[in-house]
Amino acid sequence: MTVPDPKVFLTSIFNAAVAAADPERTIRDHLPARPRGRTIVIGAGKGSAQMAAAFEKVWDGLIEGLVVTRYGYGARCERIEIIEAAHPVPDAAGLEASRRLLEKVQGLTADDLVVALISGGGSALLPSPAAGLTLADEIAVNEALLASGAPIAAMNTIRKHLSAIKGGRLAAAAWPAKVVSLVVSDIPGDNPALVASGPTVPDTGSREDALASISAYGMKLPDAVMAHIQSPGADAPGPDDQRFARNEVHLIASAGVSLEAAAAEARRQGIEAVILSDAIEGEAREVGGVHAAIAREVATRNRPFSKPVLILSGGETTVTLRAPIDGIRGKGGRNSEFLLSFAIGINGVEGIHALAADTDGIDGSENNAGAFADGSTVSRMRAAGVDAKAMLAGNNAWTAFNAVGDLFVPGPTGTNVNDLRAILVR
Repeated sequence: MTVPDPKVFLTSIFNAAVAAADPERTIRDHLPARPRGRTIVIGAGKGSAQMAAAFEKVWDGLIEGLVVTRYGYGARCERIEIIEAAHPVPDAAGLEASRRLLEKVQGLTADDLVVALISGGGSALLPSPAAGLTLADEIAVNEALLASGAPIAAMNTIRKHLSAIKGGRLAAAAWPAKVVSLVVSDIPGDNPALVASGPTVPDTGSREDALASISAYGMKLPDAVMAHIQSPGADAPGPDDQRFARNEVHLIASAGVSLEAAAAEARRQGIEAVILSDAIEGEAREVGGVHAAIAREVATRNRPFSKPVLILSGGETTVTLRAPIDGIRGKGGRNSEFLLSFAIGINGVEGIHALAADTDGIDGSENNAGAFADGSTVSRMRAAGVDAKAMLAGNNAWTAFNAVGDLFVPGPTGTNVNDLRAILVR
């Protein structure tokens, strides 16, 4: 089958994946029973304001609450207050939001219900330094984590041992009220305790695990941070803590569900689809090279899949920041870096078109979710005066794709189930 416009087709695939994680649809299916007492809604993450708006629509009782999201990601709510703060590096607005969230759940009773709306991005949006630490320490930790190349699970294990709100501590503060967590997962493997560093969901990760990751990825953290994480005061409450005995956790959206929806949309349009995995991790440029090799094999040898086919994958890659070139730090994110490596790997091969994008609508610190690429991308960059390999070496994928007009900018989507990689081989 001939696809008339690959970009239009790939955009429709992205839209189908995002629609499958629509908060109103998924929250309606996971509403808790109404309590005898009050209902307090709390939340954090890049999709949590839209989750709050959806909850207001489908809940038929009295509610009050507070949710924090990224700047520019707010939504109109009548009864739930929305606060915006910085992501991916925390700021004072996030610090104040954390303080107010902890305050919001104080003094509750066993008749009260707390509904926690948790989505990816909540780790940076909820700075709440443990005793003896400061916001500057949390900022330094976040910057070190983002530059380390560590997988998200390792990053969040470290974060929850340096916080007064993460690692189940927000839910513990709400006790004896029942806490029902509705979680949109952006974590490979979908462990809800790792989404947003689990403010309402404890897990078994230990400070020894955190220290092992700090050592493995060569992170240089402030002395006060290291002193704290080596002390018993860093220990987070465990799942066997009785304060969590009545609580419930529901995973309401995930990469796996969204990838299945994307595959169904491709088949509806007459293109067979295959899903490699919903939990791919690793260095973005290396994962890009592997995906390029698979696409080349399909394009040139019609194996391991027959053309035409849409190859899908999800998960979260990482980017290890290299030293700035000529003192200039590159612009980009993990999806655009993946795709630049992919573009180099398929250079000159006809019939391959790809989109890599973050389902929350933002890849890195710029306004794009990701980018498009095909077999002509590298030559078009060269014609625009851009050396694709040099851009990749300097973590400057945004600049490279911007030069050829191939950035993908859908705007904030209101959800976050991590990365979507869609490769069409015609």
